[in-house]
Amino acid sequence: MHAQERRAEILNVLQQSHSPVNATALARQFGVSRQIIVGDVALLRASGADISATPRGYLLARESAALRRTVACQHTSAQMVEELNCIVDHGCIVEDVVVEHPLYGQLVGKLELSNRYEVSQFDRRCQEASAQPLSLLTDGVHLHNLRCPSEEAFQRVREALAQAGFLLNGEEDS
Repeated sequence: MHAQERRAEILNVLQQSHSPVNATALARQFGVSRQIIVGDVALLRASGADISATPRGYLLARESAALRRTVACQHTSAQMVEELNCIVDHGCIVEDVVVEHPLYGQLVGKLELSNRYEVSQFDRRCQEASAQPLSLLTDGVHLHNLRCPSEEAFQRVREALAQAGFLLNGEEDS
C-alpha cells in the first residue's frame, strides 16, 4: 500500500470510528511503525483534515447537535478526578482543558472524556507518566469546554461543580 492510499484509509478509519483511535492500533492495522502514522496524521492535518490528538488517540472532528458550553473552575491537582467525574456523571463530555499561560498564552489539552472509566484511565496515565495537570501552571484555574445533550444537563453540571466548590469564584452567579 502506498503512503497516499494509507493516509486515505487512516482518514476512513477515523471517519468510521466514534471513539479515539490510537496510533499504535493504526500502525498494527497498516503494518507500519507508530512514527509513520504520526507523520501521516500530520500530513492529513496539513491538507485540511480536522484531526485532534487526545490522550486516548486520534479523533476526527464531527458536527454535533450537542450544546457546547464552558465552565471556569479552580481546584487542586488531587481534586481533578472528582471534578471530571462531576461533569461526566451529569451527562456532559469534557472536550478539553484550557489554561492561560503568562508566556505562551492559551494552552489547550484535548481530553474527550465521557464517562468514569475514561476519567479513571486518564488519571492512571497521568500517574504512570508522573504528569501534572495543566491547571498546575495557573494555581488550579482553568476552563473546560463541554458538550452537553441539553441545557438542563449543563445546569446539573454547574450545580454539582458549585456544590463541590470547583467553580471559579463569581462563576456560581452566572
